[in-house]
This record gives sequence, C-alpha cells and structure tokens, in this order.
Amino acid sequence: MNEHAQYDREETRGERLDRNFDEQLQEARIAQAGVQILFGFLLTLPFQQRFETLTDVQRKIYLGTLLASAVAVVLFTAPVAVHRVLFRQGLKDFIVAYTSRLASVGLVALALSVVGGLVLVLDVLIDHTLAMWVGGAVAALTLVLWYVVPAARERRVPPHERAEE
Repeated sequence: MNEHAQYDREETRGERLDRNFDEQLQEARIAQAGVQILFGFLLTLPFQQRFETLTDVQRKIYLGTLLASAVAVVLFTAPVAVHRVLFRQGLKDFIVAYTSRLASVGLVALALSVVGGLVLVLDVLIDHTLAMWVGGAVAALTLVLWYVVPAARERRVPPHERAEE
C-alpha cells in the first residue's frame, strides 16, 4: 500500500464541511481552555503586591504576553461568533475556511503567550539571560512541533494525492 494513499471517505460536500467545522471546534476547545487560564492569571498579576517590583523589561514582557493572550482568546472564540452570525445562511464553506485561518493565527498568539508567560516568570526567578534562552528554546520547540514537522510531512505527499479538505 502506498504510504501516501488517501484516507477516503464517502461523504457529500456538506457532510465534509460539517465534519471539518466540528473538528475545528474540538481543536479550539483544547487551545481555548489553556489560553483562557493563562489570560485569567495574567489579568490578576497587576493586583499583586510584588507586581510593583517588576523591572521595565519585565513589564514590557508582561504587556506583550497579556496582549497576545487576549488576541488568542478572541481568535479562539471567534468561530462560535462567526457561526452564530452566519447560522443558516448557507455559508458553511466560508465559515470553515475563515475560522481555519483564525485558528492558525490564534496558535501564533497562543505560542507568544506561553513563551512570554514563561519568560516573565523565569525572569523573576532566575537570571534574565537564562530566562531569555529558555524562552527561546521553548519557542523553537513550539515552532518545530507545531509547524516544521507537519509542514515537512505535508511536503512529502504529492499534490495529486492530497485529500481535499
């Protein structure tokens, strides 16, 4: 059997769109939970006594991380809003394509949030340079696992053998 053989389904275009949207919502549920917890945590930090002791650099890291996590929350909740606004309008193809792009951008914002939060905490606990190196390593790991490996695998499949999604 060919390593790149398509995974065949017998479904109509509408069934495929419904399945794709359901899969996107499942993906969003997983990412959304983590980013909402991180965002909630970040919202509470300025009200802590030690927040006043942060350096200017740490405050900038905090602000960037807070903004990235807010953007991630908005992007990961957008599919629900888009679906609600366009419900029963016959635009499922648009909804699936649009929310897929939102989720991709949301993953970038999530990665920035996770790395920023990690760097902020480490910068308070350990040497600034080491905190930045660890943050860079986690950013590189995220890039490799979330993009490089899947993109490399996708390139190995000839275009004529790719499933239509």
